[in-house]
Parts: sequence; C-alpha cells; structure tokens
Amino acid sequence: MPAEDNPPAPPELLALAHAHGVDTSYDAGAGPVQVAPRTLTTVLAALGVDAGTPELAAAALERHRAEQAQRLLPPTVVAWQDRRTALDLPADAGVRVELEGGGSWELTHDHSWWLPEDVPLGRHVLHVTAGERAGRAALIVAPARIPEPRQRSWGFLAQLYSVLSDQSWGMGDLTDLADLAQWAGAELGAGFLQINPLHAGMPGVPSDPSPYRPSSRRFADPVHLRIEAIPEYTRHDGVRDLARRARLLREEVLEHDALIDRDSVRALKQQALELLHTVPRGVGRDAAYRAFVRREGEWLERYAVWNALAEVHGAAWHSWPKGLRHPSNPQVAAEKAALTDRVEFHRWQAWLVDEQLRAAQRAATDAGMPIGLIHDLAVGVHPDGADAWALQDVLATGISTGAPPDAFNAHGQDWGLPPWRPDTLAETGYGPFAELLRAAARHAGAIRIDHVMGLFRLWWVPVGARPTEGTYVRYDAEAMLAVLALEAHRAGTAVIGEDLGTVEPGVRERLAEHGVLGTSVLWFERDWHAGGAVLPPERWRAGCLATLTTHDLPSTAARLTGDHVALRHQLGLLARPLAEEQHAAATELADWQRELVRLGLLADGAPVTPEALHAYLRATPARLVGVWLPDTVGDPRPQNLPGTWDQYPNWRLPVADATGTPRTLDRIATAPGTAAIAATLTPLGAPPGVPSGVPSVAPAAGHADRRTPPGDPV
Repeated sequence: MPAEDNPPAPPELLALAHAHGVDTSYDAGAGPVQVAPRTLTTVLAALGVDAGTPELAAAALERHRAEQAQRLLPPTVVAWQDRRTALDLPADAGVRVELEGGGSWELTHDHSWWLPEDVPLGRHVLHVTAGERAGRAALIVAPARIPEPRQRSWGFLAQLYSVLSDQSWGMGDLTDLADLAQWAGAELGAGFLQINPLHAGMPGVPSDPSPYRPSSRRFADPVHLRIEAIPEYTRHDGVRDLARRARLLREEVLEHDALIDRDSVRALKQQALELLHTVPRGVGRDAAYRAFVRREGEWLERYAVWNALAEVHGAAWHSWPKGLRHPSNPQVAAEKAALTDRVEFHRWQAWLVDEQLRAAQRAATDAGMPIGLIHDLAVGVHPDGADAWALQDVLATGISTGAPPDAFNAHGQDWGLPPWRPDTLAETGYGPFAELLRAAARHAGAIRIDHVMGLFRLWWVPVGARPTEGTYVRYDAEAMLAVLALEAHRAGTAVIGEDLGTVEPGVRERLAEHGVLGTSVLWFERDWHAGGAVLPPERWRAGCLATLTTHDLPSTAARLTGDHVALRHQLGLLARPLAEEQHAAATELADWQRELVRLGLLADGAPVTPEALHAYLRATPARLVGVWLPDTVGDPRPQNLPGTWDQYPNWRLPVADATGTPRTLDRIATAPGTAAIAATLTPLGAPPGVPSGVPSVAPAAGHADRRTPPGDPV
C-alpha cells in the first residue's frame, strides 16, 4: 500500500488496538508493515469499540482501562492440573469455587491467593467478593498434556467423497469409510484413517464443494449417508427404486469420466430420506433418537431450525425477514412452531449421520487400528450458514479470516470465514469452542485442527477490503489450549495441528509442550538457516504427522514427473517463467534423490519412487506417517488447487490411476502400489525419543528448525 494511502495511526488508536489484542504491524518476511488506521478502526468496531476519531479512541481507551481496573477477575481463568495457580485478588476477598460436578470449595488466603493443585479437571465457576464488588469467572482446569498415540503407526489420508465403491451413490459415503478402515486396519496393519471435514455443507444449487467452508462444523452432512444402511430402508419400496437411479450417478463418475456431482447426489438422497422419514421407528431406535436429541440440546435445535427456515427463505440468513435474523427473536419461535415437521426432519437426519459415524469408528477399531478415524475440523464456517446464524453473538460481524501477504502469495488470502470474537468467546467461558471440539472428537481417535495457529492469532480482513488490508487479532492461547486439552482428555483423542504456512515463533513449541502433534510435509522439510538443504531424517520432530503431500498440494506422482508445474502453467498460476519453474522442480527432486541414495533407500542413478520416499518418512522419528490414498494408484491430480475457482475441478475428482481412470475402493485395495507402500511402512517401530510419562491415547471405543512452507488451509 503506498505511504500516502497509509498515514500513521494516532497514538490513541494504537494504544486502544493493543488493549484489545489487535496488532498494529506485521512482518511477512520483508520487514515490518504498519497496519492502516482504517483497518484498525474497522476491526475495533467488530469488537464493539467505536474508534472512528482520535477523540472517540481516547474515550474508549479510558473506559477500557477503568473497566479493567474495576474487574476482580478476567472472564475466564485457566489452571493446569497438578500446578498451583496464583490469583491476583485483594487480601480480604472471599473466594469460592463452584465445582462442575456439584459442591463447592471455599479458598483461604495464605499470604497470597492460590488455587490448590488438587482442583479437579473440569469447567468450574470461580466466585469472588471484595467489599461491595463481586465477580465471577469460568474456571477451566485442564491436564498439562493432550493424550498422544500409544504407538507409532501409519495410515491413509483420504478425501471421503473421492473414494467410491460399487455401492455408493456417486460419491464416497460413510459405509465406504467403514469398509476402507476395516480393510486398511485388518489387511494392511494401518493405524489410522484421516479424512476431510464431513461438516454440513451449504444448501442451494450450485453448492460450494469445498469441505472447508461449511454451513456447520458442529454437525456432519447427510450427503455422506449410505441410504441402504439405514434400518428403515428395507421397509419402503420407493427408496429401493431411488437406489437403482443412483447407480447411474455412480456409473457417470466411474465409467464416463464425469466429475463428482454432489448436488445430484444430495437431491437423490434427500428424496430417499423424505420417504424413509415416514417409516415408523421401533421403540428401541426411537429411544436412541430421543437420547441423541437430549444430548445435543440447543445446538441441534438451532441447526434444525436454521435448515427449516433456509428451505423457506433461502440460505442467506442476512437477507431473511428481520425478525428471523437472530435465533432468540420471538418470530423465530413462532415460525419454528409452524415448521415443526421440517425441524424434526433435520434433527432426524443429524441423528442418522451420527449413527453411521459411530459405526465407522467402531469398524476401524474392531479392525485393530489403535487410533481409527482422524476427523478434520475446518478453521471456520460460511458467513451465511447455520453456525454463523446460531453463533453470531460470538463471531465477528463484517470480518473475514485469511492470511497476510508473504513470499508465496504477495496478495494475501481471504477465506470468507467469520472469526471468533476473542472477547465474547472469553465471556462465554469458551463454551462454544468446547462444544465444537466435543462434537469433533465424539467418533474419532484423533482430530486434526486446520490452521491450528488460529488458537493464537488470526488474520482479520474487513469485508470488502483486500487481504493486504488486514491485521492479526490475538486470542487467549492459554485458554484455547486449556479447552482443547480438557476436551481431548475427556474424549481420549489425540490432536494434530495443521501448522503449515506462516507460523509465529514459539507457536510450534507451545503446541508441542501441550502434546499437540504438528504436520510435516517431506518437500518442505529443509534447513532454511543453512541454505535450504534437505533436513536429515533424524532431525525431524517426533511430534508430528509426516506425509508426502496434502489435499492442497501436488500428488507424489505429479512431483516425480513434473506434471504439477505443467498444470500450474496451463492455468496461468506460475509466478516465474515456465523454464525456471521446471528447473526448480527438477533441482528439488535431484536433492531428494541424492538424500535417498545417501541413506541407502535408493540405488545410485535410480529414479525416485513413492516407496523410497515413504521409506524416508519411516526413517524419521515422526509419531504418525500418513499416506495420501491417491498415491497408491499413481493419481497425478491434486484434489484442490489453491488460487483457482472455476478453472479447475476442486473437490470433485474421484481417486484415479496414472491414466486418469477412476478406481473404486476394491481396485485400490488390489493395486500393486498399495501393497508396496504398505509393505514399506509395516511395521513401524516405537517412536524414538518419546519422553516417559507422556499420556497416551487408549484404543478408542467408538470414539528445531524453522519450517515455513507455503500453505493454504482452505
């Protein structure tokens, strides 16, 4: 931004921004950049602070300081298990802890105020009185470390929609997921299966195929259901007719080179579900459904109501009649009563998906997987979707998350996702965040958190502004990590953070301290302080999921042939001339070839193979090693090509072989490449350097060097 367009911010505005956790400058690798005053005022406005003039900023700063001085407690207090926690309170205060499970503790003053080490894990309430003042805060007591996998293992990374069988309806479904897990665990010895987010998508045609911009992160999408696996299926002849029509959708993809058509799949499955909803449930299934509704409570109710209202008024709730734009409005209750049947239908669909998710995780653990399913939690939600409507009081209005400009993307990124408001999130005791994590972990052995750096800070972009016109907003990382640790402990799940891209110094270390595994991609593991030399396997971090690629990166087959450069050239995405990019890709491949030869994993002069690269991953201390499922059959195509919208069929490709011929799950299971990679990785030994006493994940029962590679979390 030219200097004349970015005048210096007045000191009152800078001080106010810092007081609210809003950064006033950032460094994308080329030196510090000052954030424009208009960005600061817009971001502060989204936090409920009027700073439109220096006078208003000064008044707001004075009010903030006075309010902070008057408060006895912050909104949320964090304590770590087996550690004493100091409280900054007056000596004559009265302090009481209201325990989550009932009962309370009165604390006594002993020269200073301390929370004792034996406060039980949980979400409690801290009450304080001091003279005429009184205060309360959410008290989160969390374990110091998140459970980690008990043993070193490998597993597959898959986009579920892309893995079709001879029974699925045009895209992979939850029964395909169960079959994939059973085969990988029982036949190959895989320890886990990581899949894309299964979050509920936005209704409407055409729909957004990206699983990282959902309507709701709290509930999974009914489009993933296997209709024939619903017990009521056998009791309705009309649904069996629809199943025969679904065969045509499947054949279009598998035999006629069609893209995955979610909209057609969704429409057909919705017809089937409408029919099945008329079939009476037996008393046992009805009891299970009622128990699900009670467990999910208000979250489920709001989700179902939003879906029912969206059927009438369209998905963009910002344009609904004014009385329907907030879930607590009386008009919403009135319309809900008029839409009782539709609300019930959407509650019921959510239950069906939950049942099939539970069955898939059970299939994985029954097949011997020590972890089972790894569910992916997207970084945010669509601004017009169910969660944005239901949670609007804790989400920032008029703001989108993204990434600042850096060496890999000079224009920055805007993901179109409203961020948490750190202030209101803290006022709720982080309840919405905890509930989201609880749901993600319910039928998983681990969860992957997309853009895990968002626990510390997020790049906020005012809606309508360029991504370069944003700034970082800080979160209470201590509280976010405590909530994450508590929910992971209760669910018995490990946590993997997607920490690719711009990572602030100290963040990876802080995550590792609490047991959050990172993500390491082979092509990016370089010693950037030593000229970018290949990082030897013994210098990789142990606490990570190590892979060759991800859904946003080229497949291994494309890397080995250079096809990824040709594809980006074809679409006009190269930042340098084609010859330079091809030379850089060839140099990179030669570097890895020399390293593989040095380690005895490849014969001198032999071409690099997927098996040799996976053997290299096995030579690292990485706790988990992930295999991109399409690599087993040589698929050269990426599932998502960041920087494209309609130029490339993102999120719509079935797994295919090197010729582009789609391969069903049965064909993948018998592919020579699958057996070769599995043989390379089985068995993995115990991870080196694992500290003793580190908590580990029990088998689920249903449930150093700076590495800054390019990354696009959505």
